[in-house]
Amino acid sequence: MSRVYFVFFLVSVYLVLDIYVFVAVRSLTESLSPAWRKTIWIAYWVLSIGSLVGVLLYRQIDPKQFQNLRLYITTFFFVLFIGKLFSAVFLLLDDIRRGITWLVNIFPFTEEDHSTSRSDFMQKSALIAGAIPIATMSFGVISGAHDYRIRKRVIYSPNLPKAFDGIRVAQISDIHTGSFFNKTAVEGGVDMLLGQKPDIAFFTGDLVNNRSEEAKDYLDIFKRVKAPLGVFSVMGNHDYGDYTEWPSEAAKQKDIKKLHEMHAYMGYDLLLNENRTIKVDGEEIAILGCENWGAGRFSKYGDMSKTIEGTEEKPYKLLLSHDPSHWDAQIRPSYPDIDLMLAGHTHGMQFGVEIGDFRWSPVQYRYKQWADHYQEGDQSLYVNRGYGFIGYPGRIGILPEITILELKKA
Repeated sequence: MSRVYFVFFLVSVYLVLDIYVFVAVRSLTESLSPAWRKTIWIAYWVLSIGSLVGVLLYRQIDPKQFQNLRLYITTFFFVLFIGKLFSAVFLLLDDIRRGITWLVNIFPFTEEDHSTSRSDFMQKSALIAGAIPIATMSFGVISGAHDYRIRKRVIYSPNLPKAFDGIRVAQISDIHTGSFFNKTAVEGGVDMLLGQKPDIAFFTGDLVNNRSEEAKDYLDIFKRVKAPLGVFSVMGNHDYGDYTEWPSEAAKQKDIKKLHEMHAYMGYDLLLNENRTIKVDGEEIAILGCENWGAGRFSKYGDMSKTIEGTEEKPYKLLLSHDPSHWDAQIRPSYPDIDLMLAGHTHGMQFGVEIGDFRWSPVQYRYKQWADHYQEGDQSLYVNRGYGFIGYPGRIGILPEITILELKKA
């Protein structure tokens, strides 16, 4: 019954918002010819009601056969809703002005009546305000979703063995195959990574959104990621199936096992609270892979005591851990011998501003470390902005990333 109430509430809010904005549309189109006026009005309601019907029928659409259709429906609804919400704010401000004017007019000392009709300026401003987020978010889907950027950084450490001085590390994170809609563009990103000729490559989790089957069509694309010293990976919070329903715990564990097998198929050495040793010219470094460990409500499958076991004597330790909150919560205070941690998870919220060294995103109010390189003493953290996307199928300002790090001895 609670779902029925929620649907009723959603429909009511959406229709009230629609009618509120349509009043401005109708007013501003009064001067047009009848044919144009009718066309605009019909188009407005067809798009509005069509998006609402699509959302109401969302659960009836088979996610296996029509995965992209479900994505388009929710995106279209969300973009229109945000646009109309922006418009409504301007119209509300004008209505507040009209209300104050009406109150002033009823007082006897008022010498002349002031107009309480809607302001053409505010109505035009409202429609422009609504059009801007619609245009921006649409561009974020069309262009930003697959506008891969290679970001290069040099990471210094006094503990790095000389044989590894200058080693080139590639990192991708948060692939989220369940959200993709353009295989050609996805493959183009892999081509960009391979063009950098990294010595070693890492994937720091979230291959899927919910289920292993989402990755099937993309395994052969990401299988192409290769590096002379190997490709290593870990699990992200979405890889454990915690955000979807399962008929039983056994079914969930079986799907996780399939995901492990997919990493093996792609040639990725999946580290499940374990480590590997990489040797070059007789010198060694340790690659540690911790299962997902996130501060707060996020899952804590990671076990650092197992992850680091046996690497105590290794001079340099590189940790793969999906959630950057792990760094301040556990790594820095308890494992000062870990030189570099690679993470992802935040996506930079897929929205923000980056100009030169200036970075801003709403996600920074949730995560202290949310994108790029951070350093405390001799310990470093790099947070990848993510290769894919989830929820909103696009990116605005914070673009998908392929990280290339050069490790240098300080």
